[in-house]
Amino acid sequence: MKQYDVVFLGSGHAAWHAALTLKQSGKQVAVVEKDTIAGTCTNYGCNAKILLEGPYEVLEEAKQYPNIIDSHNLEVNWKNLMHYKEQVINPMSETLTSMFEQQGIDVIMGKGKLVDAHTIEVNNTTLQSDYIVIATGQHSHQLDIEGKEYTHDSREFLSMQSLPDSITFIGAGIISIEFASIMIKSGVEVNVVHHTNHALEGFNESHVNKLIQKLKDEGVKFYFSENTKSVKPNAQRFIVETESGKMIETDYVLDATGRKPNVQQIGLEKVGILFSDRGIEVDDYLRTNVKNIYASGDVINKMIPKLTPTATFESNYIAAHILGLNTDAIQYPPIPSVLYSLPRLSQIGVTVSEAKKDDTYMIKDIPFGRQMVFEYQNETEAEMSIVLDSHKRLVGAEIYGNDAGDLVNLLVFIINQKLTAQDLNKNIFAFPGASSGVIDLLKLAMM
Repeated sequence: MKQYDVVFLGSGHAAWHAALTLKQSGKQVAVVEKDTIAGTCTNYGCNAKILLEGPYEVLEEAKQYPNIIDSHNLEVNWKNLMHYKEQVINPMSETLTSMFEQQGIDVIMGKGKLVDAHTIEVNNTTLQSDYIVIATGQHSHQLDIEGKEYTHDSREFLSMQSLPDSITFIGAGIISIEFASIMIKSGVEVNVVHHTNHALEGFNESHVNKLIQKLKDEGVKFYFSENTKSVKPNAQRFIVETESGKMIETDYVLDATGRKPNVQQIGLEKVGILFSDRGIEVDDYLRTNVKNIYASGDVINKMIPKLTPTATFESNYIAAHILGLNTDAIQYPPIPSVLYSLPRLSQIGVTVSEAKKDDTYMIKDIPFGRQMVFEYQNETEAEMSIVLDSHKRLVGAEIYGNDAGDLVNLLVFIINQKLTAQDLNKNIFAFPGASSGVIDLLKLAMM
């Protein structure tokens, strides 16, 4: 039996930031991983997704220069792109493993299970620890329908070696819309089946409608208010049938109906930890009801966005709390979120929808794509809606545009530091450029 100060179940962003900090502070640390070191985001999620999307972003930008760039003759070689992805992404797990080993963190491969409040079993080996951090993440949800065995998940899609002639996404959330954006640019026939009449819940409705219309114009077929009934093989293809009787013939079916926390078969019941199918219950210090056991990342039952940066924030907090460096309850700042579609959507802070219900807020629209045509590379549809408080300070923003992800990160500092237009005027920004132009327009709106 080996004794540790802290043992982590899981090795993704919800775990490894804390593991390194604790080890560097002199703690004895172990990481238990049943799959691949570094977790879903690094190996099968965010990193792979943004890498695969990169070349399609070039195609999107090329179309903004008609009669200047011959965008019709540009195409992405998927096979070569997938090979490049494997060259870049696959070594990341080994890199983090080496970092763990160099720091003296024990890496234990296998399925860990809680035995009691201080004990974990892995591969018939018993680990004792003062603290345990559960960072087991999530897995793809699978619809319980006839033919579910013929569906794929996002992990399989991100390792797809060749493109199908047609693909059908079940669900119109983040995964489906991001993947649909790149598939349609590869000449793949794309269908999206969704059970309600609205895609991308939580994002700016006007921006979502604009994005969905753009995808429709590019050829994506949407089937809203349709519940998927079955997936059946048909020769070398498949038939997706909806409850209303619609039949969609396709080559590849991706079930993108959400993700579920990994709370099963890790011993939570045995230790008496409170959890549900929404995740593990924690207090304001990210502790479970068993106070020496923390939970971090997507496995937590929480209302805030389950994102990689959030998991990282929680991981850093847990390390500081265990070390006694931060004894306060966790305080989340405004959290930016980005949809990596083409173009992108992003948002942070108070939403337009929330602001409309509160007279203390002011909403302003900034059509910066039309106001700075050449600086923003002819992306005339790019725009931003901002929310100001009674002191004309920025408290929220929602952005539509290719650079929405980068722009929202710029706004993080403005919102968190409670900067005014006068504060921004005390700074000099590089010119010409998209960000400096947006800041100028933002300052005017905040006056």
